[in-house]
Amino acid sequence: MSYVIGIDLGTSAVKALLLDKSGTIIAEASREYPLIHEHSGWSEQLPTDWVDGTLVAIRELVQTAGVPADSIEGISFSGQMHGLVLLDESGHPVRNAILWNDTRTTLECREIEQLLGSVLLTITRNPALEGFTLPKILWVRKHEPEIFAQAKIFVLPKDYVRYRLTGELHMDYSDAAGTLLLDVANKAWSETVLQAVGLPISFCPPLVESHAQTGTLLPEVAASTGLTTATKVFAGGADNACGAIGSGILKDGLTMCSIGTSGVILSYEQGSGNDFQGKVHFFNHGKQDAFYAMGVTLAAGYSLSWFKNNFAKGESFDELLKGLEDVRPGANGLLFTPYLVGERTPHPDAVIRGSFIGIDGSHERIHFARAVMEGITFSLNESVHMFRQAGKTVDTIISIGGGAQNPVWLQMQADIFNADVVALENEQGPGLGAAMLAAYGCGWFESLEACADQFVKIASTYKPESEAVEAYAGLFQIYQEVYAQTKGLNESLKSYRN
Repeated sequence: MSYVIGIDLGTSAVKALLLDKSGTIIAEASREYPLIHEHSGWSEQLPTDWVDGTLVAIRELVQTAGVPADSIEGISFSGQMHGLVLLDESGHPVRNAILWNDTRTTLECREIEQLLGSVLLTITRNPALEGFTLPKILWVRKHEPEIFAQAKIFVLPKDYVRYRLTGELHMDYSDAAGTLLLDVANKAWSETVLQAVGLPISFCPPLVESHAQTGTLLPEVAASTGLTTATKVFAGGADNACGAIGSGILKDGLTMCSIGTSGVILSYEQGSGNDFQGKVHFFNHGKQDAFYAMGVTLAAGYSLSWFKNNFAKGESFDELLKGLEDVRPGANGLLFTPYLVGERTPHPDAVIRGSFIGIDGSHERIHFARAVMEGITFSLNESVHMFRQAGKTVDTIISIGGGAQNPVWLQMQADIFNADVVALENEQGPGLGAAMLAAYGCGWFESLEACADQFVKIASTYKPESEAVEAYAGLFQIYQEVYAQTKGLNESLKSYRN
C-alpha cells in the first residue's frame, strides 16, 4: 500500500493528513501556534513555529498510522496566502512573518496605485490591498530599513516550511498570484511591477507548478519525522486553490464556499479572459493553466469565534448554538456585519468595523449568535451576487470549513445563496487538496480530475427553501446598506482605537 501526506498550514494551526490510494484518510494530526498582535491591525507569526509544528505533526501522523516509512511516497502543501517571509542570504528569516490579515499597509497600497495606475490590474488582475504581499515588502523597506537591507529573497509561509524540509526555494503560481508581483495570465514575475517598485527579480523565488516535485526530505528532517530521504516533496498551492482542488472545483460551473478564519467564495475559470475589474480576486489555480475568481470575507469564522470567546467563554460551539434552528431567518430583526478586522470583498476597507444593527430588549444570546452566522453568510453572498451580475451561473455550491459542520448553517447558506449547497463526506478542504497534488505528482492519477473522482465524495445536499429565500433576499438588501451608513462613523472612531 502507498500513501501521501497533505500539509495544511493555516493561520492558527498546521494539520497533516495521511491518505491511501482510495482517498481514505488513514490518520491526521495537528499543532497550534500563536498569533502576535503588537498593535491594532498588526498580525504576525514566527516562521519557526510553522516548521516546528509541521515536523511534530508529521511525526505524530507517522507514529499513529503505523505504516512503513518507505510506503509514504510524497508530501505536498496548502498554505495561508500573502504572508511575507523575508530571508537573508543564509536563508534565515530577518523578522517575524507579516500575515494576510495584517492591515498596516494602507499607505503602501496607495503608493503602488500611484506608481502603476491601471497597469496594475491589467498585469496582476487584482487591486492593491493591505493583505497582499507587495505592500508588506514596501512597508518593511520604509519602516525597518536596517532589517530590509538584510533580506535577499522573499517567500510565502508554506514555501518557507517546504524550504526547511528540502533546502530548496520555490513558489507555485497559485500562491505567487497573491503577491501583486505576478503577471497572472503569462505566469511570470512582472518586470513592469518590479521596476516600478524598485525590486530586483532576484528578490523573487523560482516559479513552479503546484504538482511539481521540488525536492526530497533532508536527512535531518527524515530522521526527525520518521520518514525517508526518498520521500518526494511537491510544491503545493495557496490554501484557497487547494481548497478548490479538495472540493473538486476543477471545471467550469462549479463554485466553492469556504468558511475558516476568513471566508471565501471561489468560482472556477478555465481561461484568463474574464475581467472582473478588480471587484473580486482573480488568481492562478492549483490546476495547471486554470484560474479562479474569488471574493473574500476577512472575518468569517473569526467573527463566530470572537463572539463565542467573549460571550460564551468555556462553552462548546454546540452549547452556544443550542436552539439556533428555532430562531427564524433575520434573528428577530437583528443584523450583524462581520467587519471585525476590516473587509475585503466588495469593500476593500481596512478602517471599517463590524456592527450589530437593530438590538432591542427582546434579543437573547441565541439571536446574536444567529445574526453573526447570517451576517457572515450575507458578506459571502456579496461575492455570489457579483458573480451572477457578471453572467456566471451559480446554482451549486460546495461548502467546506467551519460553515459545513453545522446543518443549520448549511441550510442558511442554501437559503441566502439561493442555490443547492453540497456538503462533502471527507470535508478536509485545503489539506485534502494538498494530498491530491502529492498523489497526482507521484503519478497515481493521469489528472487532478481523475484524482477528484476517487478522493472527493458528496455526503448531502441542502436545497433552498422558498419562504426563507424570500426573507433573506429582503434582509440582504438591508445588509448591503450598512457599509455606506457606517463608513463615516468608523473613520471618525479610528483615532480612538489602540
